[in-house]
Amino acid sequence: MSEPAVKQIVLASRPKGLPTRENFRLQEVPMPELPPGGLLLRVLYLSLDPYMRGRMDDRKSYAKPVGLGEVMTAESVCEVIASDQAGYAVGDVVLAHTGWRTHAASAGAALRKLNPAVAPVTTGLGVLGMPGFTAYAGLNLIGKPKPGETVVVAAASGPVGSLVGQLAKLSGAKAVGIAGGSEKCRSVVEEFRFDAAVDHPTLPKSSQLPARTGSMFILKTSVAPCGKPCCLCSTRLRACRCAG
Repeated sequence: MSEPAVKQIVLASRPKGLPTRENFRLQEVPMPELPPGGLLLRVLYLSLDPYMRGRMDDRKSYAKPVGLGEVMTAESVCEVIASDQAGYAVGDVVLAHTGWRTHAASAGAALRKLNPAVAPVTTGLGVLGMPGFTAYAGLNLIGKPKPGETVVVAAASGPVGSLVGQLAKLSGAKAVGIAGGSEKCRSVVEEFRFDAAVDHPTLPKSSQLPARTGSMFILKTSVAPCGKPCCLCSTRLRACRCAG
């Protein structure tokens, strides 16, 4: 009887523009052994996040790029299928950095247990995971909007931006989302409950915004109002401060 194989997706070439199937390769490798004091994990859900596109490029950034032939980086929700570590039992569900693969060995570092009785385990990749923590920290620790102010959120239909707007509303602020296209703008207002949405090709220059919307507070996520990529930053509306 053959040994069970692990399927994994590696970066085969660096994309030019939008990634295509040709930029990836599906591999089968042997199932890893249970490491001493560690865990074996079966991946249940994989994350697919905007930051991954940047990690496919071989350029200086806040994180090391994925090397050619390396497994695509990603967080995942996993089930423990074997354990040699106290505190983890077979059947536990954890959040782990496994990359795009079906199974992984873990030394147990940087794992976080997920409790299905508290919330669906998939929230570990969303509102109760990295996107949620990024939105919360950006808004409440850096931005600190005051009740009655207006929070303008770029990339408002994305996993971070959509949460920023909802958290802003909970804090007593108004939320205006910037998104690309009428369908995204519709979801920003109808699904994420922003007060208003602006299609970014029609966005006026930053110097014109205060007169139109009153007291302003800007939280920019992955795309700045000028349309250029931008790091997570927060500033009173004066100018669009972009990377590149």
